[in-house]
Amino acid sequence: MHPGGPFWAKKDDGAWSIPKGEFGDNEEPLEAAKREFQEETGFAAAGEFVSLDPVRQPSGKVVYAWAVRDDIDQTAIRSNTFAIELPKGSGKMREFPEVDRADWFSLEEARRKILKGQVALLDQFERKIPAGR
Repeated sequence: MHPGGPFWAKKDDGAWSIPKGEFGDNEEPLEAAKREFQEETGFAAAGEFVSLDPVRQPSGKVVYAWAVRDDIDQTAIRSNTFAIELPKGSGKMREFPEVDRADWFSLEEARRKILKGQVALLDQFERKIPAGR
């Protein structure tokens, strides 16, 4: 997923991310991941979920992730939006999609596209999911 908003607009390599977000004290991480996926794509994730080990990003945020096989048309995603003050200090709020596009990549290309802090998720995926499965 490519993040929406003005900060990410002209960034590509090293900017993509898995769908992610916060989960509350009473919410199971997998249920939160399913909810966030639907909010950021408009699709409900379904299938056999394979847990990946959490990774800590440079910001300190811990990302929990799962692999799941599904057939989703990346051109049909519909993301929720967020609002930010732009220009900063202007008092004017603008809305942007949380995700502005999605795509499928080979593992080699995904390693170039994804945020550095999430590359370890691709390494785990490659170890846990045999090619062709």
